Amino acid sequence: MNLSVLCGESFLMQRPTGITAIATLFLLAAAYLWTIGVVKLFSPGAISLMAAKHFMYGLQLAGPYMILLFGAGYALVGIGLFRLHNWARWIAMLVAVIAVASLVPAISMAELGVPIFWYGLQIALYVAAGWYLAQAPAVIDAFAKASSASPRSH
Repeated sequence: MNLSVLCGESFLMQRPTGITAIATLFLLAAAYLWTIGVVKLFSPGAISLMAAKHFMYGLQLAGPYMILLFGAGYALVGIGLFRLHNWARWIAMLVAVIAVASLVPAISMAELGVPIFWYGLQIALYVAAGWYLAQAPAVIDAFAKASSASPRSH
């Protein structure tokens, strides 16, 4: 059987290293959220819902099913990035914007020193990832080639 049939054409294309790194981070976030969700379901008092706050932006209080749903969303975006789907690139950029927006109050209220540095570093990394996804020529080319090579393109 042909490997391109098993993996999809875009899986075999040369994917920029940055896309692989960002996709891996999305999959790690999914695994983290799924772990929290499953632990909450089977042992409700073992872990706080707030453990998921860094990836759910306030919606973690909806409970373990919402945490599992968000985990599935992160996994879907991670797989979409690995396969160079343009919709996943746009969702990843949106997540970066939401993450930066959620960090603005934290950095505004942070004490000088390590907290300011930590929040500032997070903001810088999210902005860098979003800018990379939006503007890097290698990324734009990879996603353009993937969409033109897609068997569904008309």
